[in-house]
Amino acid sequence: MNGGAALRFVAASARYPGADRDAIAEIDLDVAPGEFVVLLGPSGCGKSTLLRTVNRLVALARGRIELDGADVAATDPVTLRRGIGYAIQAVGLFAHMSVARNVAVVPSLLGWEPARIAARVDELLALVRLDPARYRDRFPRALSGGEAQRVGVARALAAEPRVLLMDEPFGAVDAIVRTELQRELIDIVARLGTTTLFVTHDVEEALRLADRLVVMRDGRIEGQGTVEELLEAPASPYVRALLRADDPIDRAYFEHARSALRGSR
Repeated sequence: MNGGAALRFVAASARYPGADRDAIAEIDLDVAPGEFVVLLGPSGCGKSTLLRTVNRLVALARGRIELDGADVAATDPVTLRRGIGYAIQAVGLFAHMSVARNVAVVPSLLGWEPARIAARVDELLALVRLDPARYRDRFPRALSGGEAQRVGVARALAAEPRVLLMDEPFGAVDAIVRTELQRELIDIVARLGTTTLFVTHDVEEALRLADRLVVMRDGRIEGQGTVEELLEAPASPYVRALLRADDPIDRAYFEHARSALRGSR
């Protein structure tokens, strides 16, 4: 594993065809190598659009995005996407492929040797707490929702990406499984050093996971900082209300949940 990449947004703006305003507008954001940044905000605020500009699933109208100093617009999109992990709520596992083949999709496309692929599949299944001997040959229809999400995370990490994009990846699983997956994700990305952008509309999830929190509203960044910084000094009344920063009971609950999830990290 090569560790995380540096990611930089410079005046990044995007507009969907036929829209009368930008979906994201003048976004300036620096993400340090290995940092876990959570994009938080309501539906339609631009957080998923911003995420998808990184792997060019959404094209910029203005500005640029740099990956380790290189403009992503100058990189072939297929090559770019094979080097970036991407996990979404719908998972999108191939129903006709076993778990092992699903995880191996990108390494196979990159031409890895079969022995290396097999070792990587087993390594990642173990990393997401799925016993390779039990799960390697199963098909998606035989998996629970939580197991499918674990396979989705393994697949996103399979080709050793330096950037991981996650769009509401745990939104479809129940609360207990979601907490387990959050805990495992924090451990995995810390161990691998992967730079991670994580989209959620769930305030509790954001406060649990983020090294740095980016609150979005109407296509723009409303505030950003560590969880502690934004709870202590919210950037705006909107951020204050969204994070319920003035409610001591909520704050105590969030801080306890964050500490319990992240341990000594």
